[in-house]
Amino acid sequence: MPMTPSNRELLRFGVFEVDLAAGVLRKNGARIRLQEQPFQVLAALLQNAGQVVPRDDLREQIWPADTFVDFDHSLNTAVNKIRESLGDSASSPRFVETLARRGYRFIAPVDIVAAAAASAPAHAHENVRHESHPAATPAAAIMLHPELHVPVPRRGLVRALFASIQVMYLIFYVSGLAHLRDADRVASSFLPGWRALVIVGAVLVTGAVGIPLRFYLLSAVAFDYHKLATTFARLFPFVLVLDQLWAIAPFLLLPRIGIGLTFAATAALLYVPFSERPLIRLSYQLKN
Repeated sequence: MPMTPSNRELLRFGVFEVDLAAGVLRKNGARIRLQEQPFQVLAALLQNAGQVVPRDDLREQIWPADTFVDFDHSLNTAVNKIRESLGDSASSPRFVETLARRGYRFIAPVDIVAAAAASAPAHAHENVRHESHPAATPAAAIMLHPELHVPVPRRGLVRALFASIQVMYLIFYVSGLAHLRDADRVASSFLPGWRALVIVGAVLVTGAVGIPLRFYLLSAVAFDYHKLATTFARLFPFVLVLDQLWAIAPFLLLPRIGIGLTFAATAALLYVPFSERPLIRLSYQLKN
């Protein structure tokens, strides 16, 4: 069913917020410039989130019959500007989906939030101060992730953290393969015979498999592959097994770092794969 928000309500999706009354689009509280017609198209799509909005309906609503313009070109331009403002793409849409010869559909979850500040003119000066200084925004106005229920951080920071984890594992793999003899020596001191060979073989095989995996994830983040959430969800069982095996890598350094640091490092590494999933979900919307 299409939504019918009033002009005293805000529409929120992801890190974005639309104030219908003020005609304003914001990202993480910062205003984004969007011309009048693209904003009207965005508002129409948001008010019918999840529903196909036909091109003819947009023409009747935004381009009256007495307006002499190239409608197809104007609408395409407006949608392109919307996608540019939202960081969206036509080939891998996260927000605005194109249905050929039919119209457009807003596919992301949209929340309606009461704009309490709009009914408090006495606080107008305070609102201006908050708008000028985003750091002073009250906690109630902080945008939460719709699924994880945590404040939405800057997407670039989250992607950088995820990439740093991949680099860390790459260093583990390369270092482990480069010091394979040392791994054999340490493993033999604890597990003599064929058991030590199993440990060395596991380092060799998992390191060789893990290197291309980490390069793939790094390149996906670097090129901002918008379907990475779906891909990582499929890869996660394999990633989890691989990372749990490498969580015991600190035991190869046991003679150097001692038992306490060994267990502390292993405990931290056991948690790392579970931190990768929320980082991906904060950066990319999972497609069903």
